[in-house]
Amino acid sequence: MPLEIPSVLSLSTFASGLLSQLPFGNFNTPSRAYVPYGNAPSCPIDSPLSCHNSTEAPDSCCFIYPGGQLLQTQFWDTSPAIGPDDSWTLHGLWPDLCDGSYPQFCTSAPTYRNISDIISASQNPDLLSFMNSYWLPNSGTPESFWEHEWNKHGTCINTLAPSCYGDGYQPGDEVVDFFNKAVDTFKGLDTYKALAAAGILPSTSKTYTSDEIQTALTKITGSAVVLGCRGGRLDEAWYSFNIQGSLQTGTFVPTNPAGKGGRGTCPRKGIRYLPKSSSSANKDL
Repeated sequence: MPLEIPSVLSLSTFASGLLSQLPFGNFNTPSRAYVPYGNAPSCPIDSPLSCHNSTEAPDSCCFIYPGGQLLQTQFWDTSPAIGPDDSWTLHGLWPDLCDGSYPQFCTSAPTYRNISDIISASQNPDLLSFMNSYWLPNSGTPESFWEHEWNKHGTCINTLAPSCYGDGYQPGDEVVDFFNKAVDTFKGLDTYKALAAAGILPSTSKTYTSDEIQTALTKITGSAVVLGCRGGRLDEAWYSFNIQGSLQTGTFVPTNPAGKGGRGTCPRKGIRYLPKSSSSANKDL
């Protein structure tokens, strides 16, 4: 895999952004309407594709580095049942390194402690409403889950640095952009629908093979999906992307999961895909 080498400008932009960033324990900015990506960096259409660049990246705000592989991860929780019976739920948007390892709890963007307040202040009620239905934890509160996802993963995405935003930037703009992009990506990856189209439906009696599930989900993006099982029960799906440009406005290009070949946790056969409720079960007659 080609080695990505950041330019001196990239490093200086990162350093200046880092020095200007302090954790925000509370969010006290007055309510202000913010259109998602409204202050995001404007990037050229020929920006290099992350994890594929062999030359210096001219602008760190338009090139995701070093976490150049983005994973959109989804849950299928049945005990307790989380989210609608006919939909998987959103777990996160994670920036992996190009070799499949990953950073966490970084300093590329500030930490925040009240995600719902930030989104409410931005006057994006549809985003928060969707998150309350489809981005839910299997334990704890949604707020603590969202804070965890931002502080562990969102802070590691360099194009979300405040220094990448325009003069109109206010603290929290990057949070709105991150959660909006995660939701937009999730909406284009309907795991339940893709499985159902292949005849793979939640059931208390049927079992499926890993190949059957992988074939059905690969049709969504054309690239392999990392499957997760617990006790032989299907409960996770990870979709991988490289990005051309910034996280906020760049193009998500599907890719096979770097460094994760064979790292799924599902058996080859006998996989159970349990219903979230008895009413949604595909019962054999």
